[in-house]
Amino acid sequence: MTIDESAIRALPKVVLHDHLDGGLRPATIVELAAAIGHTLPATDPAELGAWFLQAASSGTLELYLETFDHTIAVMQTAEGLRRVARESAVDLAADGVVYAEQRYAPEQHLQRGLSLQEVVDAVQAGFAEGVAEAAAAGRTIRIGTLITAMRHADRGDEIAALALANRDRGVVGFDIAGAEVGFPPSRHASAFQTLREVSFPATVHAGEAAGLESIAEALHVAGATRLGHGVRIADDVEVLPAGDGDGPRARLGHLAHWVRDQQVPLELCPSSNVQTGGAPSIAEHPITLLKELGFAVTVNTDNRLQSGTTLTREMTLLVQEAGWTLDDLRDATVTAAWNAFIHHDEREALVEQVVLPGFAARGNGRHRA
Repeated sequence: MTIDESAIRALPKVVLHDHLDGGLRPATIVELAAAIGHTLPATDPAELGAWFLQAASSGTLELYLETFDHTIAVMQTAEGLRRVARESAVDLAADGVVYAEQRYAPEQHLQRGLSLQEVVDAVQAGFAEGVAEAAAAGRTIRIGTLITAMRHADRGDEIAALALANRDRGVVGFDIAGAEVGFPPSRHASAFQTLREVSFPATVHAGEAAGLESIAEALHVAGATRLGHGVRIADDVEVLPAGDGDGPRARLGHLAHWVRDQQVPLELCPSSNVQTGGAPSIAEHPITLLKELGFAVTVNTDNRLQSGTTLTREMTLLVQEAGWTLDDLRDATVTAAWNAFIHHDEREALVEQVVLPGFAARGNGRHRA
């Protein structure tokens, strides 16, 4: 049996790391920009989509992040936010995603007079509409929202309070994002302390542009229960010459041992990491080595617009270029589901009633493309 792109699209998938402001439809950006008078690099949707992919592939995280000036610009009204959220849910469901955690930073959407709570209200309304629209088309998806604070700003405490105020309205976790180098998680230590005291989960962008120190702070200062990206944990793994046994032989440093021993989930984003210089190619991306060494690996999209990708595409590339099997895709999906920021019984239902039956229907998972 061949695992091709259409077969992968039909699988039930789980994405934990997907930015709302990085998943807009190019046609939507064109329409919304025209309505508010925002100038774009191109006004043809196909050309604009190509521009985002090219601009985001410049090789550094800082230049990659500049592309968000245009998506955020059209997400400054309740109507714009609602539409973007609705379409995101519909697009993810069409890709076979059954559970998605969507993250965004409310503080970036205040330029036209919205309050932080009005931003959250608009996004949550859009998600609800998108879930209903997907259901009408015969697709089931659940969206959990991650409220993000920008790591270079000083609003961590305020944004953490916003997340907590909406924890029973679909907001399931907290995150910090933005330029990693020079803006460590410790800048928001008080926000993370508040969240720990009320048992609210957090993930942290770490180990993407910065290295092991960033990962260590995310875990031991912020108390993150997942690592956003975390690809640089591979810097603490020394691959040794192959022996007689199966699989890679490697020597792990103390931090890598900790991450593996504690099974800290890694929200890995292959295409995005290649674009920003975190990996030379999909074939050489550390995700495969980390998977084979027993780390808690998940597959994610990061920013579907900037990477010109979907979760189906990310998985297809891993099959075609890194030799992943259907079993590998299943294991990563199960890991993602078990580490979603929802309650244990909900995770169990997601795994046992949706993910495993969906993969089992594909038959023997060890065949390759």
